[in-house]
Amino acid sequence: MDTTEMMLPNIKVKQGAISEYVIVVGNPERAKMIGDLLDHSEELAYSREYRTINGYYKGKKITVASHGVGSPGAAVCFEELIKAGAKKIIRVGTAGSYTEELPPGSLIIADSAVRAEGLTKQMVPEGVPAVADFKMLLKLEEAAKKTKFKYGLGTIVTLDAFYAGPLEFPHMLYKASGALGAEMELAALYVIARLRGVSAVGIFALDGYAFSDMNDYNPHTDFVNEAIQAEIDIALETMLSL
Repeated sequence: MDTTEMMLPNIKVKQGAISEYVIVVGNPERAKMIGDLLDHSEELAYSREYRTINGYYKGKKITVASHGVGSPGAAVCFEELIKAGAKKIIRVGTAGSYTEELPPGSLIIADSAVRAEGLTKQMVPEGVPAVADFKMLLKLEEAAKKTKFKYGLGTIVTLDAFYAGPLEFPHMLYKASGALGAEMELAALYVIARLRGVSAVGIFALDGYAFSDMNDYNPHTDFVNEAIQAEIDIALETMLSL
């Protein structure tokens, strides 16, 4: 059987149809926004939350894909992108900060992720770490240093819940343990990448404080949008260096 003709069931992309260099984002609209920055941009598929676009950045073929919100759905996307040919993956996301030293509008480059979600607990033993590819991490930080944006390098927490219930979120516990912020998908990417033998790293624009009142949460500000554009530029330049 010619596997290059096999259609992946959820992202609806054929194996071999994408670049080995892939940028992943949560929001399908952000995938299109990045796709519009590429030359010869072509949307391959838009199925559920999974939007996949090919294009060229300064002559290098890059794929952009959206994975939606939360680790389980994102894991489906990561697994199928790898089956389709992804070898180097950069997650370009947003996160909530744990520290005033990294206010909204700054960036986090995540060298590791706390596995505080449920997905990876069903895949690998508890003690298995979720860590970035070291070589990609160095390249990403090198690109970040060339921008004017403040960034932190360290651990981010991957959670499942966005809105709290009666149980308190463990943000202050993880902050006291040295984490820089929180998001919802990176631990899944890091674990899956290591399992499947590919490389991955993540960068995040901070759009608020993770422990603040969600009634005051407003990610749609100019300084957050500037940070999102900066992390996109950093990711694209990193891809050129790989």
